[in-house]
Formats: sequence, C-alpha cells, structure tokens
Amino acid sequence: MRLLLIAGLLVLPLMGQTLAELEAENTRYLRLLSDWGQLVKYGSDNAELRAPKEGETRVVFFGDDIFEKWENFFPGKPSYLNRGIATQATPQMLVRFRQDVIALKPKVVVILGGANDFAGFAGPATEGTITENFETMVELAKLHNIKVVLASVTPICDCFALLSARRPPGRILGLNGWLKGFARRSGSVYADLYSVLGQGRNMKQELTVDGLIPNAAGYALMAPVLEKAIAEALAK
Repeated sequence: MRLLLIAGLLVLPLMGQTLAELEAENTRYLRLLSDWGQLVKYGSDNAELRAPKEGETRVVFFGDDIFEKWENFFPGKPSYLNRGIATQATPQMLVRFRQDVIALKPKVVVILGGANDFAGFAGPATEGTITENFETMVELAKLHNIKVVLASVTPICDCFALLSARRPPGRILGLNGWLKGFARRSGSVYADLYSVLGQGRNMKQELTVDGLIPNAAGYALMAPVLEKAIAEALAK
C-alpha cells in the first residue's frame, strides 16, 4: 500500500478507506495545523452569550461528534449549551476547556470524549494520556465550582463500515471502566450511555446512522440518562 502526502505528512491509509474518507482526513489535518484546539468553532457564540441569570441552571455539553451531531438537541432548554466538536480528541478538549466551559459559568458540565483518541485523530494516545486529560478537566471544573458528569464512551458497530480497526471495542470498555471508577473517586457522576445504546460489544444497528453516530432513536434513549445524571450532580 502506497503512502499518501496529507497536510505535509506521510500517512499510511487504513485498508478500505475511500477517496472521500481520505479527503476528509486531509481537511481534518489542515484544520489541526491552523487551529489545533479548534478554538474558533464556538468563539463567536461564546462572545455573544449573556451571563447566566440568577437561578439559571446552565449546563455545557462538552465533547466530540456524539454531541455536535445531536439534532433536535434538548428542545425547549436554551440553558443547555452544546459545545461538541466532531473528530476532536481529549487533548484538544483540554485546550478549549477554559473558553468553552469555564468562561460560560455553567452549574454542570457533561464531558464526553475518548473515542477519537483511540482513532488517533490528534496523534497517538494511550489510556494513560487519555485519563490524565480527563483528570485535568475535572480538576479545573471543581476549581471553578462546576459539577461534573462523566459520560461513557458510546459503543460502535461495523454495521456500515469497518470502525473497530480504529476504535477497538475492548479499549472503549476499558476506558468506560476507568471513567466509572474515577467518577466515584472524584465526586463526579457517571452517565452510562453505553448500556442504553449497546448490545454486547456493539452499538445496536437500529440506533445508529453509520455505526458511530446515534440516530434519533439513539439520542432519545441518551437524553433521559443525561438528565438524570445532571440532576444527581446538582444534588451533590
């Protein structure tokens, strides 16, 4: 298999990648070079956002593809702010944590990430580096009196394309086990999205559009799990 030049880097494509997938990867690498943390994504929205009113329960949903691509995101709840960025990994989330979480003064932050670390979208990642990023985000939140909900990494399936090569189900389960334990140790709340979307090691095919992103039915199952976790965090 020949090497490809992507954004000035020599890259070995994964078996089965299409031209469109390679072009999307090229775009992603170019974006990383110009704005690694993708601070520009929500910069204008944050600048125009008013301070929370007294008694307002502002919640920031901070994460990756799973949040950004959530259509019909909590209708009727303008105090729920979506700050997800597709293809983003935890070191990039850490870079923008102050801008997209702390500066917005929420009562609760829901953190969801890790799958794109496994995929290598921000470079090589080990469980140690991923967990350290989560630890730092939780420490920053607590320092600013923000309650934390740690959402599990959602399952994937090879229903439509080979996704498990980049996101091995065993690594997802391993990180979820750590997140659950860390939530308990840090006084955070663990939101188990994996259980409502998965069957065994795979996401249920009827709950996903592509094997990674939930469909409307999948998001409908996620919403009450997150609502319950937010209520639990507020009660702590």
